[in-house]
Amino acid sequence: MALYVPAADLQLSRGESTRDTALVLSRFLSALMIRTYDQAEVDAFAEHASIPVLNGLTDESHPLQALADAMTIRERFGQLAGLRVTYLGDGNNVCHSLMRIAGRFGMEFVAATPEGYEPRTDFTAAARADAEANGGSVTLTRDPREAATGAHVLYTDVWTSMGQDETRAQRLRDLDPYRIDATLLALADPAGIVLHCLPAHVGEEISEDVLYGPRSLVWDQAENRLHTQKAVMALVIR
Repeated sequence: MALYVPAADLQLSRGESTRDTALVLSRFLSALMIRTYDQAEVDAFAEHASIPVLNGLTDESHPLQALADAMTIRERFGQLAGLRVTYLGDGNNVCHSLMRIAGRFGMEFVAATPEGYEPRTDFTAAARADAEANGGSVTLTRDPREAATGAHVLYTDVWTSMGQDETRAQRLRDLDPYRIDATLLALADPAGIVLHCLPAHVGEEISEDVLYGPRSLVWDQAENRLHTQKAVMALVIR
C-alpha cells in the first residue's frame, strides 16, 4: 500500500528535525520516496533512516526519471550504447541525471544550452568519466542545430520550474532558440525520437506538432516511470 504524505502533514512542519522524522518513519514504512527541492534534505533522510530512501526529484538530480528515459530509448532502438542523445535547453536536474545514465551506458550525450544555463561542472565531469569508461562521450555546446544533427533522441524539459518564476521572462528569451520544433527535429536521425519528462509547456520548450506527433515517445516515457519505479522498489525493499 502506498501513502502520500505532504510535508505540511508531517511533524517537520512543527519543527521536528529531519533526523527524528526519518527515525519515526523508518518504524512505519518499508521505503520512503522524497520529492523536494533541496538535495541535502534527501541526503539527511538517507543518513538517518533505516529503510531505503529514494530520490523522487531534487534541485540537483532526477534519477528515477533517467531510468524511465533509458528504458524508453532501449525499447525503441534495442540498445543504448552508441546512440546520440541530445538534451536542449536548461542544464538542470533532469539534464544531470540523463547525462549520468548516458555515460554509464556508453551513449553519445550532447547538451545544448545558452551561456549561464550549462549543467553543473561536477555532474559533467562525473558523466564524462563514466562515458570514457564505457565507450561513450559527453559534449557541451551552445548551438542547438549542431547538437540536433544526427541525434537519435531529442530531449527537453520545462524552462521555468523549481522556483524560477521570478526570472521567467528572461529565461524564455534566453532559451527560445532551443525549442524542439519541426525544423530542429528535421535535423535529427530519420529514426530519431523526441522525449520530454513532463509537464510540457507547449509553445515554449516544445511545439505542439512535435509533442503530439508520430516521433514523440513522451507517453511511452511517462508510462515507463511506473514500470521502472516498481522495479526499483522490488530491488530495494526487503
